[in-house]
Amino acid sequence: MTSPEPQTTPLGARIRALIEAGGPMSVFDFMGLCLTDPEHGYYMQAEPFGADGDFITAPEVSQFFGELVGAWVVQTHAALGSPQRVHLVELGPGRGTLMADMLRVAALRPAFREAASLHLVETSRRLRAIQRTTLGEAGDHTHWHDRITDLPTDAPLIVVANEFFDALPVRQYVRTPQGWRERAVGLDAAGSLQFVAGTGSLDPGSLPADLAGAAEGAILETQPLANALMEELAGRIARQGGALLAIDYGYARTATGETLQALRAHRHVPVLAEPGLADLTAHVNFEALARAARTGGLRPRPLLTQGDFLLRLGLLERAGQVGAGRPQEDQERIRGEVERLAAPQEMGDLFKVLAVAADDAVLPLFDGV
Repeated sequence: MTSPEPQTTPLGARIRALIEAGGPMSVFDFMGLCLTDPEHGYYMQAEPFGADGDFITAPEVSQFFGELVGAWVVQTHAALGSPQRVHLVELGPGRGTLMADMLRVAALRPAFREAASLHLVETSRRLRAIQRTTLGEAGDHTHWHDRITDLPTDAPLIVVANEFFDALPVRQYVRTPQGWRERAVGLDAAGSLQFVAGTGSLDPGSLPADLAGAAEGAILETQPLANALMEELAGRIARQGGALLAIDYGYARTATGETLQALRAHRHVPVLAEPGLADLTAHVNFEALARAARTGGLRPRPLLTQGDFLLRLGLLERAGQVGAGRPQEDQERIRGEVERLAAPQEMGDLFKVLAVAADDAVLPLFDGV
């Protein structure tokens, strides 16, 4: 498949006109437009998920993922003292597969299911319709929200964010002889999109000491929106009670290196090639995310890999239970799903799991229980 020129995609043409009129735009603004432009943004009009989409998330790999996350949610509700009312929140719920799988497990604990109201934070009306269909009867009792600020304030929140923070815009800075300059998207002599060094700068005093000697040309990514949302959520949970579980691909400590990538039809494509038609993501800085949670008033627990998280929740036992007595073909498929979710060379090590809650809360897996 030949990629269209950036200016021939509807959004690419608009971005080109914006740059011609106002000069280069930051990577942050470019990424935000590509993903959430009301008319041509990727999440507003693309079908991103599953084998026929552009990428496959863990809930689409296997039911085991959502079932085990659901088991953790139910255990967390009990660990918080089994409050009679609790809001179960998912951020960026995709097709609703994760929530549906969590609810299947929750149904085994009537006390939790009776206490929990369901809340999905989703800006795309098209995806909301798909989520409602996926949830079936539960969709009739689900509340959708455009923003985190719209979530109710009258009960504890248990928040699940799977591959949510990676889809938020990042800022990029490039080390130049004049210091750190914000990376931007401009136009070359032929009018095509290209990366340029913008006018914005980064205070070197805000960087870890080990980045002071970064080489010229090094790229540093920051995630101001992800950090702001984490701080806001942490503040809400600090006041209302509850916990948050964030699962995403990313790195444990701040470091230089470009992770911004574009995916279309399960292939990597150039980041600037297909505005609005390809998914843009960047790896999550979990050190910065944990710091934001602490600023919001919660204690981040030690980071786990996705593999450790799922295995400690009983992934192998659950797979063995489902595969028992099944045909060889089914057992091989199940083994493949387990491998994809938990093997170090697959999703197991790249994906990390961060849990945050009040300092005195006792979270399953993370606090020795």
